[in-house]
Amino acid sequence: MDAQGRGRAGEIDPADQWVLNPHTGEYELRLTPSAPQSGVPGPRRSMPSPSRAGTPVGRTTTPVVPGRDVPPPRRRRGAPPEEPLPGRRGRRPVKKKSTAKKALLWTGGTMAFVLVAAAGGGYLYIRHLNGNITSVSDDGASTGGFQSDKAINILLIGTDKRTGKGNGSYGDKDSVGHADTTILLHVSKDRTNATALSIPRDLIVDVPDCPTTQEDGTTKVIPGSDDVRFNTSLGQDERTPSCTVRTVTELTGIQADNFMVADFNAVKTLTTAVGGVEVCLAKDIDDEDSKLNLSKGTHTISGEQALAFVRTRHSVGFGGDLSRIGLQQQFLSALMRKLKSNDTLTNPAKMLKLAEAGTKALTVDSQLDSIGKLKDLGLELGKLNVKNLTFATVPVVDNPAEKVKATVVLNNETAPTVFDMIKNDVSFTEVKKKASASKSAEAAEAAARLKGTKSAASEVRVRILNGGAVAGSAQAELEYLQNEEGVLKSENAGNADAALAKTTLEYAPDQAAQARRLAAIMGLSGSALKPGKSVTNSQGLPTMTLTLGKDFKGAGVSFTTATKAPEGVQQSTADKVECAK
Repeated sequence: MDAQGRGRAGEIDPADQWVLNPHTGEYELRLTPSAPQSGVPGPRRSMPSPSRAGTPVGRTTTPVVPGRDVPPPRRRRGAPPEEPLPGRRGRRPVKKKSTAKKALLWTGGTMAFVLVAAAGGGYLYIRHLNGNITSVSDDGASTGGFQSDKAINILLIGTDKRTGKGNGSYGDKDSVGHADTTILLHVSKDRTNATALSIPRDLIVDVPDCPTTQEDGTTKVIPGSDDVRFNTSLGQDERTPSCTVRTVTELTGIQADNFMVADFNAVKTLTTAVGGVEVCLAKDIDDEDSKLNLSKGTHTISGEQALAFVRTRHSVGFGGDLSRIGLQQQFLSALMRKLKSNDTLTNPAKMLKLAEAGTKALTVDSQLDSIGKLKDLGLELGKLNVKNLTFATVPVVDNPAEKVKATVVLNNETAPTVFDMIKNDVSFTEVKKKASASKSAEAAEAAARLKGTKSAASEVRVRILNGGAVAGSAQAELEYLQNEEGVLKSENAGNADAALAKTTLEYAPDQAAQARRLAAIMGLSGSALKPGKSVTNSQGLPTMTLTLGKDFKGAGVSFTTATKAPEGVQQSTADKVECAK
């Protein structure tokens, strides 16, 4: 959708109509003398509840006439006069630390972060911003929306759709809007770290069948395609963003909670609203295709120049899409640092312009179709420190089926580890976490269960139950243990009485050495070992009980999760300034 074509000609910029009342610390609507209005109305039935958007029910706003000071609030009779804080008029104390954590920017998700600061602007402005939001159905492809007590996965999609003033001159002006830039943003459950995983557009993938909601409300299944470029998961054959979500799930095993889509206009309008971002070049660049012409060194770019920067590929690295991904990640890091700076966060006019630009420039899924929901997401993402935000790229290798290298395929040696780290909420950066005394004691106790002598594999006696894994898992693991690991005293005991999220191994005290051996074979953690009692197997002999939970990934697949990214995986953190080469 054309982000510049949604407003009406002559319409006043809403960001210029809201001013900060220094006496109350809140935003108020500035009206002209020719257009007097009453205070902010109460909520209408068709509109979101003001309490969700940050405005208390029943609160009104006094019109402000240009040229006049805002009258101070009245105090109750008999109450002592209120003293303003030194160097500041008004009643609210300054909280610099909390302000600095209120917003975090990400491409395709800008409004989710910046609207945190704008959410207190009043009901009329909230209603206006709600009208800016464009949403499309997730078609059941997502989890149904992020949750505050769980890890968050947001799929950010940048399309090559050429809509808007001046954009027809870029490349294929008739493009339907493919998934040109796609990033899976994973934010940890405890909000201490995040990983932004770029997915190359030229990666060969299988696009699954995609049930898609039509304009008349019916559902049409768009057939999938095997061995095609990833970017065709959007736009091609009328595929919608929900199909890109399904493709990412099939590729990585990670299901997105929500998605956001941005076209060329988003880069231009958002960078202009923030006042430009600073980027660095290690060499001069004059790219005829992207129209980027910058000298070596640092530059502040916005608008058309910012768009040219993120589109450049022939003049950096090896001149391909992977080189452009690195350039885009550097740009996004700079954009995030600019938004997190005091220059942005303490500037009400700039924050409101960002909210305006963000809600117009982006399309979100149907689970994020209100300012209230975006504000809640922004509050979660605002807890993150940029030094613990890692940019990484899906590990790939050149397509061996091609003589002229144009596409890439997964690096099957390293990509699964990267996907598993994200699925298991493992940080790509070293994060110091504060653990409670009780949790520290539990962790120490679990680790102690793995220490000590281990029995020989031939001495391990275990019965295997399926407690939530896919059908046939108990038999498959049994065959692996017997044929590959020499655990011959094992048997398939069928299904467990109840499903488990995590695999467990229960054993008696005198079977601890056997438990440690089986844990070493399977990669089980100390927390999976459950000291208890033994049972008898089919021969009437005492045996341990291994119950495969929903976390079972397949016969012979280790339960041990990598603690750091494999060697060679491209990665960087958002707090570091890097110069494009």
